[in-house]
Amino acid sequence: MRAVGLTRYLPIDDPQSLQDLELPMPEPGEFDLRVRVEAVSVNPVDAKLRAPKDQVEPQPRVLGFDAAGVVEAVGPGVTLFQPGDEVYYAGDVTRPGSNARYQLVDERLAGAKPTTLDFAEAAALPLTTITAWELLFERMPFDFDAEDNGRSLLVIGGAGGVGSIAIQLARHAGFRVVATASRPQTRDWCLAMGAQHVVDHRQPLGPQLQALGLPEVDVVLNLADTDLYWDTIGQLLAPQGHVGLIVEPAGPLRIGDPYKAKCIGMHWEFMFARPRFRTADMICHHRILNRVGSLVEAGELKTTLTEVLGPIDAATLREAHRRLESGTTIGKLALAGWPA
Repeated sequence: MRAVGLTRYLPIDDPQSLQDLELPMPEPGEFDLRVRVEAVSVNPVDAKLRAPKDQVEPQPRVLGFDAAGVVEAVGPGVTLFQPGDEVYYAGDVTRPGSNARYQLVDERLAGAKPTTLDFAEAAALPLTTITAWELLFERMPFDFDAEDNGRSLLVIGGAGGVGSIAIQLARHAGFRVVATASRPQTRDWCLAMGAQHVVDHRQPLGPQLQALGLPEVDVVLNLADTDLYWDTIGQLLAPQGHVGLIVEPAGPLRIGDPYKAKCIGMHWEFMFARPRFRTADMICHHRILNRVGSLVEAGELKTTLTEVLGPIDAATLREAHRRLESGTTIGKLALAGWPA
């Protein structure tokens, strides 16, 4: 089967950084779906794992953690899907990724693809959606179906992949949502996703929130830079507030006042935790994706896709990684179709 992978970790401008490959067809295990991949999307984790380092893989490594496609075969223990079903998923960081014509994924990590979306639109959603959902409604003590919880939420990095869906999910849960963006395009995108207000992260956040009548906020999702905003968030959060983090700090964080004095809840999110550690509740990914798929079909949530590239091959994936590394992408970038 066709695939794109690497054996060495090189700068993305090096044509050997991602290569076109021919690999054996994978055989499903007990609970595996073998999916014919029709579209994938890229995430910062792809570029992070591919980043230059002094290491050589003995066998080609296939990356990619967002996909949509058609179930082509199933393992003997599979009960949730059957061949011919259309699915979408973010997969498992410990297994070969989605940048392959066929991929194995545990059925408990896949959801039914929303019928109102094409494969590229669906592939844009899983990783970021599970990340935002788990952070807000599983790590933090909030209810997705609250409708009006009376709380304020600041999303730092609102125009990114996670921020784009977090804004939508938070609005559904009744938050008053403020997003950060600095360019006209990203500001407009955040508003289109449902943010009630947008503030400029290149300027001090406190005075801008004060001007909105928010001297403090109840929740902050820092989706951009943990170190840069650490002290600011401590000042902005209300007593007994919550901060959600997805980016590793460069060094130790100062966990003292005002965090201790305010009893601020700190919540880390890594959506691969369940599949990586084979937790007993892995099926939560299936349930989250199915719930979100129903909301998309009902018109209550929308894809965060902004652009589709194609076909799925090494040259196109290198271009997608280049765009990710530029730090200027908005929403999600997907690839669809395979070379003829």
